[in-house]
Amino acid sequence: MSIRINLALQGGGAHGAFTWGVLDRLLEDEEIEIAGISGTSAGALNGAALKAGLVQGGRDGARENLDWVWRQVGAVGDMRLTTWMQGLEPGKIAQAIEYSLPFSVGDAWSRMVSPYTYGPFYRNPLRKIVEGFDFDRVCANEGPALFICATRVRNGKIKVFQGHDICTDAILASACLPTMFQAVEIPDSETGQVEAFWDGGYTGNPALYPLFSAQLPDDIVIININPLERDGLPITPQQIQNRINEISFNSSLLRELRAINFVQRLLEDGTMERGRMKHVLVHMIADDALMNELSVATKLVPTPFVLNSLKTAGQKAADAFLGQHKGRLNKESTVDLKDMFG
Repeated sequence: MSIRINLALQGGGAHGAFTWGVLDRLLEDEEIEIAGISGTSAGALNGAALKAGLVQGGRDGARENLDWVWRQVGAVGDMRLTTWMQGLEPGKIAQAIEYSLPFSVGDAWSRMVSPYTYGPFYRNPLRKIVEGFDFDRVCANEGPALFICATRVRNGKIKVFQGHDICTDAILASACLPTMFQAVEIPDSETGQVEAFWDGGYTGNPALYPLFSAQLPDDIVIININPLERDGLPITPQQIQNRINEISFNSSLLRELRAINFVQRLLEDGTMERGRMKHVLVHMIADDALMNELSVATKLVPTPFVLNSLKTAGQKAADAFLGQHKGRLNKESTVDLKDMFG
């Protein structure tokens, strides 16, 4: 008997390679069936690659497709000059990138110069990768239900793309950091007008509510790549900016988890009749210790060595999760929301 789950895939730039590793390990377990996927930014890339691969070639096809995507991400720009970093610990790599002259200049440039300044020379380096997706399979009725999150610039509300609305521009919109990329303009079926979109992390990283459908299982496994907690006080400009980014990109997820906790308490104490609202079972796969060693620099500079290290860490985290909690899936939450919000 299969264990049906939904996946909620966070965005976080190149740190999405951790999710690549988690998915690779989950796909090895033939008892696990992925029924629904909600993804934002890097999570949208992972989700689309996972679904297209599953539809085309099953579990092996999905793993191969994810490998292809992250090889492409690692090839963005010429990263050969970073091979000397391979002997360093993750935290040292993050510091080395942060304090390198090219990164410092690029970071300062992005704060002073709009991506619209480039005129006809502007290009989104992710477009070539996303255009390589087979959207007939990404949008297919078979396989997991797929939801991609972006943020409307005009009113700051979330937009969830699904079905045949998912296209190259929808995924690029989900990953559109406004200091780096021009807003992606797409006809919006909900508003009836052409809307500009920014990164979905501002409003849903990722959105959980599309996974509340009665046709989908109760279990939502969140692949978290933005640390919920950092014990050390950020004091350098880089540390402060990184923590601002993490807090803002976790805020929407925490709001939805708090709402789930509220409904769970109403159901458990009998205030709300069971069956009126879905009793969501929440799980999380993360490696906060590793992510605390990394920074915004390793999110923005996809060195192949860091990507492969993150993949390995994701595989280990998923393996540990399955070893500890697999028997609790489809039965109970493994995240204590009462403790989280107590």
